[in-house]
Amino acid sequence: MSQVPAATRALRVLRFLASQPDPVPLDRIMRACDLPRSTAYHLLGAMVDEGFVVHLPEEQRFGLGVAAFEVGSGFSRQAPLQRIARRPLAALVDRTGHNGHFAVPHGRDVLYVLEERAPGRPPLVTDVGVRLPAHLTASGRAILAALPASQVRALYPDKSAFVDRHGTGPSSPTALRTVLSETRQRGHAIEDGDVTPGLASVAVAVLDHNGQPVAAVALTFPAGEADLEAAAAAVRATADQLTRRLAPSGRAGRGT
Repeated sequence: MSQVPAATRALRVLRFLASQPDPVPLDRIMRACDLPRSTAYHLLGAMVDEGFVVHLPEEQRFGLGVAAFEVGSGFSRQAPLQRIARRPLAALVDRTGHNGHFAVPHGRDVLYVLEERAPGRPPLVTDVGVRLPAHLTASGRAILAALPASQVRALYPDKSAFVDRHGTGPSSPTALRTVLSETRQRGHAIEDGDVTPGLASVAVAVLDHNGQPVAAVALTFPAGEADLEAAAAAVRATADQLTRRLAPSGRAGRGT
């Protein structure tokens, strides 16, 4: 551990704290980040001084500080995911001739942050800034299929969590589990008429360095017009390219 740079240790602590729902005691930080007590104490002290960590002495716990929020806000302002995805998405659309879009998870919805329209193709409801129910869209299903089962259950505990657009698509936790299982087996998500009658989509999740889904790449086309396997292969190649950009060390994988 002595050979690990202090900056790496600090980033591990920040990543761990960001993954917790509440502030945590020192011992948990030590175990999770593999830090000796003295090292953890001095490291957290420096991070408290810089505002990245806050110490709650009455609870004997540590949580994220205001400076960590400022970093997160900067991430949102710079929109790095969109910047990274813009050119690969445009290349995908040029290569296939179908409309493409890039969406990120937003609770039980997906938020569309990029759209590339192929020449001569009509506009879609998945325009930039639009939110749609994740369980009805190919993008949302790709993301949900890459999440742990416990997280999907938390998002969709019962039938009341499901909204309807055209009377199609999963409307219960059991039906959603079936759709997501099929998605994982295929390696890509599909949707046919659940968002817009007459249009179909294929999508693949983009994973971060922890193997967690942070976005999805999708193509949309008139139902029955495209070769689904060819379209899915093209989408997968683009999603994998973006995953490699986000996880250059190769730690992300599609075994989820």
